[in-house]
Amino acid sequence: MAPPIRKFRSSKGKQDLDINAARTFLEIVRTGSFVNAAANLHLTQTAVSARIRVLEQELNRPLFIRSKTGAQLTREGWQFLRFATTLVQVWDRACLSVSLPPGRELAVTVGAEFSVWNPLMRDWLLWMREYCPAIAPNVRIDSAPRLLEQVQNGSLDIAVVYAAQQKQGLVNDLLIDEKLVFVRKAGEQGGIVPEAHVRVDWGEAFASSYEAAFPELAHAGIAISHGPLALDYIVSAGGSGYFRMSVARPLIARGLLELVPHSPVFSYSVYMVHSSKADEDALAQIRMGLRQAASLSA
Repeated sequence: MAPPIRKFRSSKGKQDLDINAARTFLEIVRTGSFVNAAANLHLTQTAVSARIRVLEQELNRPLFIRSKTGAQLTREGWQFLRFATTLVQVWDRACLSVSLPPGRELAVTVGAEFSVWNPLMRDWLLWMREYCPAIAPNVRIDSAPRLLEQVQNGSLDIAVVYAAQQKQGLVNDLLIDEKLVFVRKAGEQGGIVPEAHVRVDWGEAFASSYEAAFPELAHAGIAISHGPLALDYIVSAGGSGYFRMSVARPLIARGLLELVPHSPVFSYSVYMVHSSKADEDALAQIRMGLRQAASLSA
């Protein structure tokens, strides 16, 4: 629940901007309509409309085009979207920091992208609980682009993502030297055929190397963007694909998968990404815990 203090003073003598107006704006964007936003926020549609009207008056620009099918952002609305997201995220982080329970001295926020969080973040939380009890951790699981944006706007201390990020103001620390290996269901006979091959989205760098090594598999029979789902499918139905060695290794040991002989291995390392302006004292403890957690799955 949002705390009672929720206004920011705007410039040029305008009224205070209610943080809940920004939340309401984002909920309309997420749900696509004023009606759905009102239901999710437990408000009347009139109250939602009033908040957006005040927001539009503050900005002196229309933010939505309303129709029978819902609400769409105007050009100005799209421009405001990034700032509204940052505003709410930074406010939430501020609230977290000033409302720590007894015994907690510092709040840290760490994000991990979908395909890397398990079991890394669980092990990190357990390490932090034992060795850094005065720190209150906050974990977010999201896509890499969204996590990196939050690092840049200051609402996230560290993002754990695959592939180094060449963005201004960001620092990359290698966490895991991960490898992608070619596996297939154990016991399958014959060569690799496109019809039974599963192509997994491991990013542009991998795609380029993969297509150069396997031009005949460029148009695989199945494409899945989420590695764990693709791996479950192959174990159940058969086929082949590239997966992280740390994930494939226990399945190989159990006799469920096997390495494809004489196949290339690709690098797909995990990095801790943080702002060059971040608090080094807080980062040191976070990084130490992440390295300890990463060593458990090495």
